[in-house]
Amino acid sequence: MESFEELIASETPVLVDFYATWCGPCRTMHPILEELKKEKGESLRIAKIDVDKHDELASRLRIQSIPTLLLYQRGNLLWRQSGALTLANLKEVIGKYV
Repeated sequence: MESFEELIASETPVLVDFYATWCGPCRTMHPILEELKKEKGESLRIAKIDVDKHDELASRLRIQSIPTLLLYQRGNLLWRQSGALTLANLKEVIGKYV
């Protein structure tokens, strides 16, 4: 598995979803992210990171609520938001970058 730094260094934008399996809003986001991936194809990479399994990374990035979505490209944070979003809202935000 690649490191987080390698993941976000990608030329292709990377949407990182910090979630937990027990989180209701996180489960709501799953089909929305699946649909977004279908629509964006190779122009967007989506990575899901379980905060319970990667608590050190979540702490380092100050993930205090879940779901938290972060959009990176070439190692730069482009956008960050906590809380569930609709597909339309997510597409509107991501569309500014992808």
